[in-house]
Amino acid sequence: MDTTSTTAELHAVYKMMPKGFNKKKFSVSYPVVNNKNLLDIQNYSRKQCLGKDAWSVIDKVNGWMISAETATFMKWGGLGVIATELPEAFNEAYCPQGECLTVVTPMYLGCTGKKKTEFKNGIYYGAEHKEVSVKKVKDIIVPFVGDHLALVKYKVGVYVGHFGNTDYIFLKNERFFSINTHKNNPSAQDGCYVMNEFGINEVERFAFFSKAVYALIRDICLLKIKEIKEPNILVANDWHSGALAGLMKYFPTAQEEAGLISTVLAERLKHIPIVHIAHHLGYQGWDYENTSKILNSLYENLTSLVFKNAKAIKNSNPRATNVLIVSDCYNQASSNFHLADRVVTVSKHYMEEVSKELGFGFDFRDILKMRKDHRNFFGIVNGYDKRLISPNAKKIDAVNKYFEGFSFQVFDENSIGKKLENKKEFIRLISKLAKDKEYKNKVIPLVDIYKFEDIEKSVKDASKAPIFCATSRMVEQKGYDIAAQALVKIYSKYANSNIAQELPIFIMGGAGSDANFKILTDLKDKLQEINPAAAKRLFVFRGYRDEFAYAIQLAADFYLMPCRFEPCGLTQMEAMAKGALPVAMSTGGLVDTIEDGVDGFRTEVFFTDKRRVYGANTIASRLKNNINAYAETLEKVLLTFYANPSQIEYMKRNALRKDFSWSVANGSLEKYHNLFHFGHL
Repeated sequence: MDTTSTTAELHAVYKMMPKGFNKKKFSVSYPVVNNKNLLDIQNYSRKQCLGKDAWSVIDKVNGWMISAETATFMKWGGLGVIATELPEAFNEAYCPQGECLTVVTPMYLGCTGKKKTEFKNGIYYGAEHKEVSVKKVKDIIVPFVGDHLALVKYKVGVYVGHFGNTDYIFLKNERFFSINTHKNNPSAQDGCYVMNEFGINEVERFAFFSKAVYALIRDICLLKIKEIKEPNILVANDWHSGALAGLMKYFPTAQEEAGLISTVLAERLKHIPIVHIAHHLGYQGWDYENTSKILNSLYENLTSLVFKNAKAIKNSNPRATNVLIVSDCYNQASSNFHLADRVVTVSKHYMEEVSKELGFGFDFRDILKMRKDHRNFFGIVNGYDKRLISPNAKKIDAVNKYFEGFSFQVFDENSIGKKLENKKEFIRLISKLAKDKEYKNKVIPLVDIYKFEDIEKSVKDASKAPIFCATSRMVEQKGYDIAAQALVKIYSKYANSNIAQELPIFIMGGAGSDANFKILTDLKDKLQEINPAAAKRLFVFRGYRDEFAYAIQLAADFYLMPCRFEPCGLTQMEAMAKGALPVAMSTGGLVDTIEDGVDGFRTEVFFTDKRRVYGANTIASRLKNNINAYAETLEKVLLTFYANPSQIEYMKRNALRKDFSWSVANGSLEKYHNLFHFGHL
């Protein structure tokens, strides 16, 4: 369209997008306009990605951490940890200066079978066995498309509470935030990610969440709600709040154009800075079937006006030319990647990966590279409160009480010898699980074990038997298959001669599918063919029990992390805090947090999509793939353990001393504080 848009033409596009428009062949052409508001929408992606707007320096931070998960009330992964620990650390450090970070999250209600929440008598009982007293502030109205594809004015209850040192704002709506599962809910979906009893999937749920946050901020600005102070910065935690920047930057301009809000209010909403925290870019919130429904829910009768002007910054990816969709599919993360004032990912090395490699950055690689080049994309390693992950008496006493008759001990870098006692206790524990079925069913009833064998008498000297563990989720990301193939290579190499008098002990498992569990059971069977003595010392399991996982790490010398990708990783931090040295791929946050040969081991090279993305080309040419790279590193670990035990002890002490806590000097909290105030680190 080459003509300048007229007022009549503008009114003609005050409408929703037609149902299923994305399922037909279509293209988006952006009209030439001289209308200020439409120009603003068309140019906003370019302005944000190139950092054209000066950051408004904030005197006192009054921020909102907007998150679908929190480790306090609904946790499924690392993004829930940051949503709890960053605000807590921020408030501990900066509340005395009059600054605060408030958490905004859904009030989930219901039971998935694994996660249960409840609200009664003014108390919210979260899914993580914590409760908080809450007070209702007001109901707000959130227009959103319902079952009959028309806008429905849904009521959302706004509740406030205080837990620890942090204020919480809970948004309550039975339809969208119920976690009672639908009969068609996929078995892998749980917690806040279920398809619920009303047929609401995760993408629709969190689009509604973003819309509710927008409605709440608008009502605060309009003085309809006086009990909550207007935020001066929004921290959007991953794709779940990915629609927020579109709502805050596009929607007010469109409403102003339609005469629905004042220019003053539109400018006020648009100028609240948004910091988007990206975790794993493989998760973006795609929903092809509901593309038109969700867009119409977010932008109401102005959807067509917004969509037809939501021009993405020019890049080499033909799929990402419109901010609101990727190709022909709604993408929840897209608007934040294009329109947020700053983007942060959870480690510096992962920032480099996603801005260079399609296999990491996906459709947003080019956009993130532009942002990085123009200094509005940063990598900040997730913190982890060391007090929560170091061996502590309360937790270890509970483990000893749970397993009955065991004496795991507290230790630190100054009493590292006690870790050997924990190894001896753990060897006793797994041997008892192997030979006493009744005991196994009592202490780990929901954990499947495969051919556990009693090794208590065969281990003559526990100090000379290294214990390796891997207790992450059994998913492709974690690379259990890589570890399995690396072990086969090593044991095949030493088939006719033991590596040492005391063979290693491996314990590997976690929650996962049949296919992933089979990788480990097949490994056990394969080792039985190669070296029966080695196979006897391989313990594989499926399932999770907190006390069991904790006991494993208390005893382990090494923690296996053959990850295909790891944006930040918290598991290596937990392992190091318990004196278990990570044996890791050189990817993502593992590069930032593990110093090879000092407090852990990393591969010399790393590949993705058969391309070398880390390490020297000469080494990559020799090793060729991640399996060989990991096998070589694992062999190096074993040889160091047997030939130079003092080196391993030195490294364990370094690992135990290492502190990833948010508040350490020049640490992650300080970086976020600088970012919030000045727009840079």
